[in-house]
Amino acid sequence: MATTETFHAKTLKGFENILADELRALGAENVEPVNRGVNFSGGRALLYKANYCLRTALRILMPITRFNAYNAQRLYTSISRIDWSEYLTVKKSFAIDAVVFSKVFTNSLFVEQKIKDAIVDQFRDKSTLRPSVNTKSPDIRINVHVTETSFLISLDSSGDSLHKRGYRTRNHIAAINEVLAAGMVMLTGWKGETPFFDPMCGSGTIAIEAALIAGNIPPGVFREKFAFENWLDFDPVLFARVLENLPATRDIKVPIIASDVDSESVSQSRSNVRSAKLDDIISVEKIDFMNYPEPDEEVLLVINPPYGERITVLDIESMYRGIGTALKHKFGGSKAWIFTSNLEALKFIGLKPDRKLTLFNSNLECRYVKYSLFKGKLKEHKRDSIK
Repeated sequence: MATTETFHAKTLKGFENILADELRALGAENVEPVNRGVNFSGGRALLYKANYCLRTALRILMPITRFNAYNAQRLYTSISRIDWSEYLTVKKSFAIDAVVFSKVFTNSLFVEQKIKDAIVDQFRDKSTLRPSVNTKSPDIRINVHVTETSFLISLDSSGDSLHKRGYRTRNHIAAINEVLAAGMVMLTGWKGETPFFDPMCGSGTIAIEAALIAGNIPPGVFREKFAFENWLDFDPVLFARVLENLPATRDIKVPIIASDVDSESVSQSRSNVRSAKLDDIISVEKIDFMNYPEPDEEVLLVINPPYGERITVLDIESMYRGIGTALKHKFGGSKAWIFTSNLEALKFIGLKPDRKLTLFNSNLECRYVKYSLFKGKLKEHKRDSIK
């Protein structure tokens, strides 16, 4: 019988429930959403599968111990009590990633250094050899979370953040990360039933993540390696079996269109779409959204317009008014979601939203707003909805 272990998946604020649903669909047990993460349990097969398949997870941690430390010496002693030969050898490199919320331990670099010293000294006490530290690409990554005097020590099973899918060859100056893009698409509930439009595509990330969702293509397919493959107890046969038993991909039967008025953005999008091997599915076009032709059927639009933060817009009011006008006059019967940190500019859309969600793009607090669009005048729409 497979051993059940406890894990923690990190995510972006606002995506906790989506990630919890993803984990339940994979077969995780004891799923518990918490702030910016989800606790869950399962076997190693689930851990491998979660890293490979989850769209809204940033990284997946396996806790190995908890303890309280009130000073540096107690921290050193507590780390020394862990048998690090279960996780490391002198031939493997490691790194410590500490996140600290404490009045006692105020410097994360100090915490990392103290833990590193304790681990290295343990190996030196047994022999003259010691594992090396590699902060850029370690074999083993150790995660430390400190809340006041409480320490949680975990192994990072992912390595590089899972938002780094591996398909992006070129980045837009204001590119959103892949986990944010995937979560935005998933929040709409879209799974490929209607055409998908991203009319301000930047580097094409939203359209690519939409295609992966519609095609049931796991994001891990692009990754070269996960950190768990360096663990001493990694089971390559089990991992191969997990990959063999993944659900089949689906044919995508609706158009997915990414467009932008900026030539460089279009070029970047095309490059990334090709890298993701989705160029037969995603159409990338150079066109001003205000000049979009009226579609023949209902579509879903996900729009990430400039906020005026990293991209300077000379007349951001006119841009947002233009978005609202185009939605009103050309996309009746469709649904649109707009993502922005510019709450003042959002008012110029001029449409009544169905739903407003608070999300974060890096440190920027943003609104993700849904609009159900209708044809004709508002009075006529209200009258028809009463009938």
